[in-house]
Amino acid sequence: MNKQQFRALLKPVTVLTGALLTVPGYAAVFVQCPGDTNGDAVIDAPSADHPNAKCTHLTAGDGFISMADGKPLYMFGFADATGVPPDDVFVNGVLVTPGVQRRAVLAANFSAPTIELKEGDEYYLTLTNVGMAMRPDLFDPHSVHFHGFPNAAPVFDGEPHASFGINMGASLTYYYNVKEPGTFLYHCHVEATEHMQMGMLGNLYVHPRQNGASYAYQGKTYTKFVYNDADGSTGYDVAYPIQLSSMDPVFHDASLSIQPLPFAEMRDTYSMINGRGYPDTVSLVPPTPPADNGGVISQPLSSLITATSGQRILLRMSNVSITNYYTMTALGLPMKVVGSGAHILRGPSGKDLSYDTSSVTLGGGEAADVMIDTAGVPAGTYFLYTANLNYLSNNAEDFGGMMTEIVIQ
Repeated sequence: MNKQQFRALLKPVTVLTGALLTVPGYAAVFVQCPGDTNGDAVIDAPSADHPNAKCTHLTAGDGFISMADGKPLYMFGFADATGVPPDDVFVNGVLVTPGVQRRAVLAANFSAPTIELKEGDEYYLTLTNVGMAMRPDLFDPHSVHFHGFPNAAPVFDGEPHASFGINMGASLTYYYNVKEPGTFLYHCHVEATEHMQMGMLGNLYVHPRQNGASYAYQGKTYTKFVYNDADGSTGYDVAYPIQLSSMDPVFHDASLSIQPLPFAEMRDTYSMINGRGYPDTVSLVPPTPPADNGGVISQPLSSLITATSGQRILLRMSNVSITNYYTMTALGLPMKVVGSGAHILRGPSGKDLSYDTSSVTLGGGEAADVMIDTAGVPAGTYFLYTANLNYLSNNAEDFGGMMTEIVIQ
């Protein structure tokens, strides 16, 4: 489909949310963000009424990703349009950094852009549905669901039975009064099995108010924490998102070729961390996007973990697979689980319920805050990988899949 054909699909629409910004021949883009003067979701003049406002603009569309064995996969996903002028959101390329183009069409990321918030933020998240460039016959709505996140209003939950989806060519601004810290995740909740299998999944975490204060724990002082623990027990030096996911190539190929989707026969044979299989997980350079993606980077998030000996590593671990449980282990490194389901592991009376372990098992939609203390650990390269050894492969190719490296210097 060429640019003119795509423009013809994008008819002006009327939506009752946000500030209307129209582009002749294009759909309307609505962005609501206190202190934003030009509709790009960047606060230009902070509002006295909303001093803790934070804004993001995401697009929902399609694209392609590269599996670690070289196979291209068609996918649905989110992309970050924060800072993009409304006139450029649907079709035009936008120069973000020298030599790097960002655009909404075929710009979907897997994993989706990481959302990082602070306790006390007023968060305005605008989602614009830019449609499916490779499947113009699809008019799927999309939504954002903050999984496990306490919402003040069901209308912003993203689950379409109590909330609603966002139609192609429309925008909606979600509002969240961020009150609880922890490790969450987000995904599209419209036709959830299909859209999550296709890649509409991302990392989300909230930093606690306690950050910046100094607490001593086990002889070491920390200023960064997972929760408001009041004793430093969730303190850490470096943090990494570890989002576990999987895909069925037959399902994705059927979607691209407009064939019946094999829901009952879904079998995920690509297991990944942050949207990549090993050895791509440890590369700081994103995988080369498939030719059909027009050079747009679609898998930007590395899973390589680095630390200096003696540092405490926080792994914000979640499982977004819709088919599989996964058990993760770090051979030769001690692990301590300090939080689960975006809550600190404390009893009603304050009793410490954190525990030491050699492995962590997560089902779909579950999250855990896992500490690795490298005190006394010799420098070297260690492996974080699934103990389900059949998932250490990239489809039929062995020695890959759900594995990454931890480099202690």
